[in-house]
Amino acid sequence: MYKSIETLLVEIPTIRPHKMAVATMQTQTLVLVKITTEDGYIGWGEATTIGGLGYGEESPESIKTNIETYFAPLLKSLAGLNIAQTFAVIKRNINGNRFAKCAIQTALLDSQAQRLGLPLSELLGGRLRDSVPVLWVLASGNTEKDIAEAQNMIAAKRHNIFKLKIGSRAVEADVEHVLAIKQALGKDVSIRVDVNRAWSELEAIKGIQLLQEGGVDLIEQPCAIDNIDAMQRLTRRFDIAIMADESLMGPGTAYKLAKTNAASVFAVKVAQSGGLLEGRDVATVADLAGIDLYGGTMLEGPVGTIASAHTFSTFTNLAYGTELFGPLLLTEEILKTPMQYQNFELTVPKTAGLGIELDEDKIDNLRRQ
Repeated sequence: MYKSIETLLVEIPTIRPHKMAVATMQTQTLVLVKITTEDGYIGWGEATTIGGLGYGEESPESIKTNIETYFAPLLKSLAGLNIAQTFAVIKRNINGNRFAKCAIQTALLDSQAQRLGLPLSELLGGRLRDSVPVLWVLASGNTEKDIAEAQNMIAAKRHNIFKLKIGSRAVEADVEHVLAIKQALGKDVSIRVDVNRAWSELEAIKGIQLLQEGGVDLIEQPCAIDNIDAMQRLTRRFDIAIMADESLMGPGTAYKLAKTNAASVFAVKVAQSGGLLEGRDVATVADLAGIDLYGGTMLEGPVGTIASAHTFSTFTNLAYGTELFGPLLLTEEILKTPMQYQNFELTVPKTAGLGIELDEDKIDNLRRQ
């Protein structure tokens, strides 16, 4: 059924340093998976991570090795199974590896949607919107540069919601940085912050109180991944939205967070969830629990970004928009026709499969040899 399974590491510099609490990125390594089927369809998936092992348990190198060593031989051994049966075999035989599983699943769904002549979103339950709102992350670490960058984005009608990466400095310094930007941009511009799990509970109490008073709209993952009790206490203590990100690792953890009231918003990332279908399951848990949704990113290139957009287009509730700006952070375009960002939103393609065409010559030039 599967003729070939290739994993490519593609190195692309970013337009500026992207500073987070866990790492500072100046180059992104895209992990692209290309699956060619026996009947001639080519499906693409992506398993891009952030900051090597500084962010999570998988790295570009481990993903490539594990796909080549375990996933590819398993897939090639299967015959006569549909997509759901194939996923069931993968889950039975391979533990963990959520990012790798997401890339494989995306590629298989891409080829199946092409085979059926449908946009990928229609295999996920059907889209409810043809575009999704996209915010921009300000992560230079410099207050004046961030203000200028935001003002340029607003003027160009590309983004009017901004998230700030904080947590690498003292709480007071981070709060001062955020509130200076909020004041400069005005009350009509939404400002959110991502702490990337850097604060203790006491630091979070101090920081969130000041940010709430300053008009910030949302606090993302203030505490450590496993510190669900602290997330629960912060969610109950403050009126400001508290969003779970790294603590969300698929439907099982979504259920636990919802059951303990440990977040008022879920950041859904398809790779962290283990796949597009699992991302949909996370959204279902959120809907049943009355938790708002936000479409997250692993700073993927166009393949992972458009796969996420197809998924998020099916969500009933997308109250906090999405963060699908990853390709805009890269200095090189690897699509023959760039994705459409306009009027603060990303258009979800209506053509079959993912609805994008990769420039394989360009990819070959950027591949890690």
